[in-house]
Amino acid sequence: MLRLTAFTIALITGCGTAAAQNVSALPSSGDVSLSAGFTPDPYRLRLATGGSIDASQSRGAECSGFIADAPDLALFYNAGASPLIISVDAAVDTTLVIQAPDGGWHCDDDSGEGLNPSIRFTGPQSGLYDIWIGTYANASREEATVSISELFSE
Repeated sequence: MLRLTAFTIALITGCGTAAAQNVSALPSSGDVSLSAGFTPDPYRLRLATGGSIDASQSRGAECSGFIADAPDLALFYNAGASPLIISVDAAVDTTLVIQAPDGGWHCDDDSGEGLNPSIRFTGPQSGLYDIWIGTYANASREEATVSISELFSE
């Protein structure tokens, strides 16, 4: 009698999961370590956004935009009492996908100024925040500035 595993059945039927970003990949624009009360506030970094992965397919319908395989930025944050606000400023419509230290996923499209995303962690955790900045309309690579603040969204 032939035993089929779930893996074998998936191979035979052609079923599989959508392409997803690689959470263990090195961030394309490096990493930063910040502690509560950091200065200057906001911390800003100019980088390239977007990628070929549809965030709604890899992270679910609550996420949008096209993101890269590797995170764009890794933030190591030592939390205090202040909120943590991560936002983007770009000439194109951008999105944010963030994996928080607890493994939870947070996504935004237009909560910042204009068509820019912003995510506010009211009671942030200490640890690693993997950050992807996507482009909304297509898989192009565009320039943007990510801002990390305890005071305001940009």
